[in-house]
Parts: sequence; C-alpha cells; structure tokens
Amino acid sequence: MFLFLSWCAGGLLVALIILAAATVAVPEILNPGHLLSVAQEAGVIDSIVVTFAAGFVAVLILLLFGTPLAYLLARGRSRWNGLVESVIDLPLALPHTVAGLMIYLLFMIRGPVGMPLSEIGIIFEEAFAGIVVAMVFVSTPYYVNAVREGITQVPERLEYVARTLGASRFRAVQTITLPLSMRSILSGAFLAWGRAIGEFAAVVMIAYFPMVVSTLIYHRFTTGGLAESRSIAFIMLVACLLVFLCFRLVSHGWGKRHDRT
Repeated sequence: MFLFLSWCAGGLLVALIILAAATVAVPEILNPGHLLSVAQEAGVIDSIVVTFAAGFVAVLILLLFGTPLAYLLARGRSRWNGLVESVIDLPLALPHTVAGLMIYLLFMIRGPVGMPLSEIGIIFEEAFAGIVVAMVFVSTPYYVNAVREGITQVPERLEYVARTLGASRFRAVQTITLPLSMRSILSGAFLAWGRAIGEFAAVVMIAYFPMVVSTLIYHRFTTGGLAESRSIAFIMLVACLLVFLCFRLVSHGWGKRHDRT
C-alpha cells in the first residue's frame, strides 16, 4: 500500500513535468517545417552556443574556487561556518531580479569591481563575461552544498592515515578525498550548470546581449508571438534532455567503476 501511494504521489510530479513539456513539444512535432526553419536561424544557434558555453565556464570557475570552499566548510570547525554557509545560500532565497541588480551594481562599468577591470579591458556590461558572473552567482549554492555534503561523507581519518605515511594535506585531499567525493562533485557541477543555463533575470540585467536562450525566448515572445518562442523552447528542451541523458550515462558508468574498485 505504501509503495502504491508513493508511486501515485511521485507520479503526479512526473506527470506535471511531462504535460508541461508536451504543451511545447506536440505543436512543434506536428509542424516540423516551421521548427526546422527556426532551428536553422543563426541567432538561435548562437544563443544556444553562448548559453551552454557560459554555463560551462561558470562550472569551471566553481570547480576552481567552490571546491576548496566546500572542503573548508566540510572539514572546518570554525564558529564562522554557519555564517559562511548562510551567505552561500543567499542566492537561493533572493528574487532573481534582486540577484541581477546586485550583479549589475557590482560589475557595471562604474561599479566597484567593474570599473577597475574595465580599465584593463575586461567589460561585463553587455558582454559574455557578464553572463558568466551572473551564472556563477546564482549557481554557487548548488555546487558548494553538493560538494560539501560529499566530502562530509568521506571519513576524515583516511586523510590522517595518508598524512602519517608522509603525504601532505594537499596530497591527501587530492588522492583520497576528492576521488571519493567525485560523484558529489559531478552531481554538483551538473546541478550548477543546469541552474546557470536556466537563469534569465540576473543575466538580462547585466547582459541583454549577447542573448542567452532564456533572453532570446523572451524577446521572440514579445516580438514574434507564441509560435516563435515555443519553437526555440522546444529546441532547448531537446538539447537539455540529451545533455541530461549523457550525464546520467557517464555518472552511472563512473559509479559502477568506482564500486568495483
């Protein structure tokens, strides 16, 4: 009885996602000519490339800076940990427009960060760099929290054993903790990437151009109507589904190899 009720409850959520996707997909499948013409437009292809590339760069930044932070939060016992974790979680609760305003004020040409960087040629307003920083801001909690939880599951005594055998702290983390946390790192990176490419408000306030997919869909909806925006949404839906499936296959294969070792 419990399993039946669980399937019913979970099935409602799955059905909601499927029905929402169907409202986009079915009209496009029934009208492939229009879909093909939209898919071949240079602006649509460019926006998808920009979106995916910016999300990828954002994840690389999180890998470089978020992983050490996640390790410190997982292993550290400072009384400031709670405050740092609360600051990290802040983008989760902020309205997206507020997040966009914060990013704009910080990185605009007259902003405290944007001004000195603009003097050396790094511009964020209406630029790819602006898209990236907005994506990093909104996706940081997803990556750091996932990696922190993964590192917490790795017994700290394994690091101590490695250090007694002559390994440095960095070496112990590199060879023991991070490999054992790799599933969480991959999951966090994937969640962060998904959150990053789906952002609209924070991105559009700092960089309307070059257009990411969410901005392009909004632009087409306001200028070309429902048919134009729905076609682009369907293309993005298919692209994301393929990426998700590939990630699941890679993650599943990595998990099997890890379990065997």
